[in-house]
Amino acid sequence: MQPNPKKLLDLAKKLHRPNVLVLGDLMLDEWIWGKVSRISPEAPVPVVAVDRRTYTPGGASNVAANLRSLGAKTWVVGIVGNDEAGRTLKGELKKRGANVDGIFSVTDRPTTLKTRIIAHNQQVVRADVEMRGTIDGKISSKLFSAGTSLLAAADAILFSDYNKGLIASSFMPRLISEAISKKKVMVAGAKPPNLEAFRGATLIIMNQSEAEQILNRDLSSEKTLKSSGTELLNRLGIHGLIITRGEHGMAIFEPYRAMVSIPAVTSEVYDVSGAGDTVISVATLALAAGANLLEAALLSNHAAGVVVKKVGTATVTQKELEEILESH
Repeated sequence: MQPNPKKLLDLAKKLHRPNVLVLGDLMLDEWIWGKVSRISPEAPVPVVAVDRRTYTPGGASNVAANLRSLGAKTWVVGIVGNDEAGRTLKGELKKRGANVDGIFSVTDRPTTLKTRIIAHNQQVVRADVEMRGTIDGKISSKLFSAGTSLLAAADAILFSDYNKGLIASSFMPRLISEAISKKKVMVAGAKPPNLEAFRGATLIIMNQSEAEQILNRDLSSEKTLKSSGTELLNRLGIHGLIITRGEHGMAIFEPYRAMVSIPAVTSEVYDVSGAGDTVISVATLALAAGANLLEAALLSNHAAGVVVKKVGTATVTQKELEEILESH
């Protein structure tokens, strides 16, 4: 069935309406911008003369930033370290209008921080500060309480998993059961080790390399991709699966329906940082606004076509999404 272009535009104008609870691995992205004019005398590496530093929400925080960029009411649940990076991250989310009452500071691990040095709009190097591990004890109880209390007013719950430990924590099965029992739209960006946690979800989104890792097989052929996507769909008992394929677009799977492939939106790619966060954000809002899975995938595909043109961890606005839909 061919999508109706007018309906896609109408749906894009409704993306600000749903209320979304985001739960996942929160990160701060630090950007150090500068210029290179010489090579270091100490080692064969460029010397970057720093002009400025900027900060953007990353990981599950970037999902929340995308939702806010589209105007949706957004609650964030997760943890940060009791450090400057954690305070900066909460400040960046507040600045964007997200509710951060469900973010708790912990003393036994740092805020996940990704520092990128950019020279002449090209990434020179990235340095990560992080600690993986599940969350238990009092913080786990607080996360569960915050999640269940906010779930009541949410139209959708979005799990943003970067395999840093939160999704594997003890409170998660109970929270997911609550979401399913309340019949909430439940969307997960799942990493392979935690895939089984999201049984019964409305939609799971993963990239092709993640799907290959889960199934231990190459998915470059159309035939193998079709059978493998259906296998994952049935194994997890989910209502929908999207496998993103970079320049090859997306493959969409639903029960009792043939796989649908949609091509990537043609654009000059500058930076793919955070494009997956945009895809899952827009797909969640679209489903919560009444879209079917194909419509949600098409909207998120076009949104990704906007953000890859931007340098850095970027978001998409409703106006930008409407413009790219009209141009295509």
